[in-house]
Amino acid sequence: MACLPLARVGGVLSIITQALTYALMLAFFQNGLGFGGNNGLTDFKDILGADLHAPLTRAVLLLVTGLLLAASLLAARFVVGSRFGNLLVAVRDAESRTRFLGYRPEQAKLLVWVFSGMIAGLGGALYVTQVGIINPGEFAPANSIESVIWVAVGGRGTLCGAVLGAILVNLGKTLFTAWLPEFWLYGLGVLFIGTTLFLPNGLMGLWRHVRKAPPEEVTPEVADTQGEEA
Repeated sequence: MACLPLARVGGVLSIITQALTYALMLAFFQNGLGFGGNNGLTDFKDILGADLHAPLTRAVLLLVTGLLLAASLLAARFVVGSRFGNLLVAVRDAESRTRFLGYRPEQAKLLVWVFSGMIAGLGGALYVTQVGIINPGEFAPANSIESVIWVAVGGRGTLCGAVLGAILVNLGKTLFTAWLPEFWLYGLGVLFIGTTLFLPNGLMGLWRHVRKAPPEEVTPEVADTQGEEA
């Protein structure tokens, strides 16, 4: 039996991905796999011979994180501005028409999915080195939902918006969980609903609206030909 193309699966693919991730989380919670069970992988002390808890190491990791973030943004901007980026927009807006023109949307989806997976892998590796622990709870579907909220708050359809949203939401998470930890998820839900209703384009959309100045009223100069001296 032939496999269905990726494009024909549609929204079911995201559900399957979340289900497999959840199954993987349950598997990693088992002590028999050797991944630490509920505790996960802990006791990371050094990286390339350098002490992870040393101030210099933490400063270098922060610098590396910033550089890789900038490189990821540049790479994503290059992809978006290329012909492949135009193909992705066409697949998003009119997949059937794109297929009719001779393109294969499933290949474009697969490539961009792998590209995003590479960026996510870099982020995960940097997260573990700076936090020093990784447990199966990170596989929870709530983390995927939270990343969607980052994009919604920052601004959908923008690259900088995702970064801005991630910084602001995680900053709010740090502060909110310190004050009222049991209400954090409720606050996150209210944030997502409020953004969707009152700020559909996110903070970047609000910023573009503020920067857009009203058109200047230009009064055309009228030449007074009668008053000219010979």
